Amino acid sequence: MKTYDIVDLAARNLRESVLRNSLTTIGISVGVASLVAMLSLGVGLQKLASRRLAKSGLFDTVIVSSRRDWRGMNRQEERSGPNAAESRLLDETARQELEKLPHVIEAYPDIRFVTEVRFDDKPHMGMVAGMPFSAKGGDAFDGMQGNFFSSETAAEAIVQKNFAAEILGKTDREDQIQTADLAKPLLGKELVLRYAERVNTPGAQGTDSSYSVFQREQHLKIVGVADSDPDSMRAAARARVFVPLKLAQGLHVMQIGDMRDTMRGFNSQPTYLTVSVRVENPKYVQQVEDGVKKLGFSTFSILDASKSVTQFFRVLDMFLAIFGSLALTVASIGIVNTLVMAILERRREIGIMKAIGASDADVKLLFFTEAGAMGVLGGILGVTLGWLIGAVINIGTNFYLRRQELPPEQLWVVSWWLVLFAMAISVGISLLAGLYPAGRAAKLDPVQTLRYE
Repeated sequence: MKTYDIVDLAARNLRESVLRNSLTTIGISVGVASLVAMLSLGVGLQKLASRRLAKSGLFDTVIVSSRRDWRGMNRQEERSGPNAAESRLLDETARQELEKLPHVIEAYPDIRFVTEVRFDDKPHMGMVAGMPFSAKGGDAFDGMQGNFFSSETAAEAIVQKNFAAEILGKTDREDQIQTADLAKPLLGKELVLRYAERVNTPGAQGTDSSYSVFQREQHLKIVGVADSDPDSMRAAARARVFVPLKLAQGLHVMQIGDMRDTMRGFNSQPTYLTVSVRVENPKYVQQVEDGVKKLGFSTFSILDASKSVTQFFRVLDMFLAIFGSLALTVASIGIVNTLVMAILERRREIGIMKAIGASDADVKLLFFTEAGAMGVLGGILGVTLGWLIGAVINIGTNFYLRRQELPPEQLWVVSWWLVLFAMAISVGISLLAGLYPAGRAAKLDPVQTLRYE
């Protein structure tokens, strides 16, 4: 039999039992829809995590530290780098060397300190962090009320939402207060930082210079209120007040590392606990790490940790696919039942076909064509239904997020590979379900079938 004849005959047979074949096709579409909906959720969550990490700068950032900072702490070699004896101090000279490495955009120190913050002449204790001007394009300040710093050295501050509630005396209901309500009475007002300034002084008799500590004040204008939870950001953002990094550097605030280095007798020049090195592209992270290690420092990047995250999402996708395939498995049983019933109803027809020259292969191909047609149609309907389910849930989720003054998210993502995968699974399972009915139909004896009433 010609291919056209088999296709035309299969289409006619499907039209003759419209109700039964339609119900079978709907069963396939429900199974495919559940599979698509489950996997699209896993894909959406993985892309959401990747977008958040990429936007936060974690994927293209290398954290650099001095090996000496970990000496005597009995730590295992979880931080790659040279031995303590070979490690250098992480000072301004070292930072400038790091910034000159190939594919490095910038290298900035982690400057943060706990100090007294006064508002309306009332003291509050909080951590202050210096933020680079490049943080303006990151997601650390998404949802912020107000503006980012006007310049790299502006005497301005951005306060975190919880700290804003504290200085306004609204800590008892801070979870119920919107960021905009906290920002209105704060924007344009003044904060006063009281801190200890380190001032270098010449040493006696030609020795290395030493330093003195003086109490200082810095007046800051509040320009923004950040909505983000500080624990969700990088270490420098786990602060209650943010100031421009260059302004923080110019304050010369006494750091914990200064006292540590003084006790160890390294030198009297200020050093940094860590330096963040931003790379042009995540693909250069390993190359930059190797260059940093050659300079005598330890490194850490999120790319190594992200491998476990990727593995987690792969396992999650596997479990979601298993649960989504259960309905498709049930639908395959429906295909077997439909085709077996078709054999019983079309025994004489099959006998006539074989009597006039149709081979066993032609009969098998006819039933395979019918099963494949139901699989294709069920796959198309299932992918469409799965996409609609995800779209409705996305709309509902984003409606809720907007009411909470949170940015919208795309939690369900139906990618092209998922569409092709779902179609292939639908057609594949339909053909597998048609194996038994097709084999049974091909084995029918034409003499016996022609006697069948």
